[in-house]
Amino acid sequence: MRLEFPARKPGFTLGRALTGTLLGICVALVFHPSFTSAAEGPAPKPNILFIVVDDLRPELGCYGRNYIRSPNIDRIAARGMVFNRAYCQQAVCSPSRSSLMTGVRPDTTKVWDLNTHFRAALPDVVTLGQHFKQHGYFVQGMGKIYHGGFDDPPTWSVPWQTPKAAKYALPENHALDQRQYEGEPDGDVKSKPRKNTRGPAFEGADVPDDTFQDGQVAELAVSTLRDLSKKREPFFLAVGFIRPHLPFVSPKKYWDLYDPAPIQLAPNKFRPKQAPDYAVLPGGELRNYHGIPEGSIPDDLARRLKHGYYAAISYTDAQIGRVLDELDRLGLREKTIVILWGDHGWKLGEHDAWCKHSNVENDVNAPLILSVPGMKNPGAHTDALVEFVDVYPTLSELAGLPLPKHLEGTSFKPLLEEPQRQWKSAAFSQYPRSQQGGLMGYSMRTDRYRFTVWVDRRDHLKVDAFELYDHRTDPQENENVAGRPENAALVSELTAKLNAGWEAARPK
Repeated sequence: MRLEFPARKPGFTLGRALTGTLLGICVALVFHPSFTSAAEGPAPKPNILFIVVDDLRPELGCYGRNYIRSPNIDRIAARGMVFNRAYCQQAVCSPSRSSLMTGVRPDTTKVWDLNTHFRAALPDVVTLGQHFKQHGYFVQGMGKIYHGGFDDPPTWSVPWQTPKAAKYALPENHALDQRQYEGEPDGDVKSKPRKNTRGPAFEGADVPDDTFQDGQVAELAVSTLRDLSKKREPFFLAVGFIRPHLPFVSPKKYWDLYDPAPIQLAPNKFRPKQAPDYAVLPGGELRNYHGIPEGSIPDDLARRLKHGYYAAISYTDAQIGRVLDELDRLGLREKTIVILWGDHGWKLGEHDAWCKHSNVENDVNAPLILSVPGMKNPGAHTDALVEFVDVYPTLSELAGLPLPKHLEGTSFKPLLEEPQRQWKSAAFSQYPRSQQGGLMGYSMRTDRYRFTVWVDRRDHLKVDAFELYDHRTDPQENENVAGRPENAALVSELTAKLNAGWEAARPK
């Protein structure tokens, strides 16, 4: 059966703005009584504490993984809502962060890599922080919010900042890491690092928390909260943490939280059967680090890597705890919306692969936790399909701000009142590949299926491959069943749904 896959349908051309009732909405905020002012005056705006964590899987205590020590993230969840099925729009740092911060999808930002700033395609777009700034908020950012060396000055009320800190604590590891800079002018890496020229992929030295960037970011956030508490205007404080991004470096006390012996390795140490070879790649990012071999990672090394990843989660969790403690100490908790999100998921040996960079569930499903003072269902979970592109309209609506016309997401504020209500029929992600002269894999997660179509980036009529995974029978996405004759009608139906795109998938 040959399926037509028309080019430039809504699923692929995502520059169209939301229409209808979402435009021009300005919803009055109904909060905890602490937000209620005199009848003749407007209710005060809530503060926003916006926490970003790099490369964080939904492998946390609040996601039912009780072997992970994440008490402070779990604190947010206990007073908020956990979104079990939240999806990034592309599983790599800059495209994901650019999409969330602008409220539009990668085909609109034109950010599909780590080298492009969204303002090249969208010079006048109003970012999330910029929108709050334009409506009376003091907006400040620190740590990793946008990717790497990128920043966006219009987003902030004062210049974004991040502390400089050691990458490794041990001198021998620092020396290994310096090899990647050899021969580069001014020590600046202009190209991708050569394999195995970075330092080791993990380290657990007996050093204080503030040895590393996340500890210093937490300290900066604490001091900033003290300053912001003295201001009259509400604040939007964005705090970005880099762990558990590689290398898995954290103080030894966080390694000591875990016994490595019972750490379970990925049960599906093989690529998805019947899938195209390029669908899941082994993880070149990991191979940049010292001591990481080509090919399949040996079990003893895989367990050590997972140990390091878990320790890094607990280290960053402790830094988040410092920020939350200060928020409480200053009496700001009941005036502040707290949101935590991981920019994408991560593979820890699933599909015999590591890192992100694909459309599989492990990579596009990421943590999203939202706590609103006085919310109806604290501690609740929802299985509703939500997308990171929805965060911009959600925070805007919760703060009583109007919704900009350019947004390509939907506020999930109604889920806070009714977590089990009918919601989106699909969530959309994508990932490019260089194979066959350039492909784009457009992926759609429905309640039951993950469906991906790989098309020529220059001509979407040219389909290179389909992938179909039934989460009812194959939640690990181990076998692509798109080619089975009995699934021909289903593939046709899902193709039409993918073509209809995000606008057609919005809640009714």
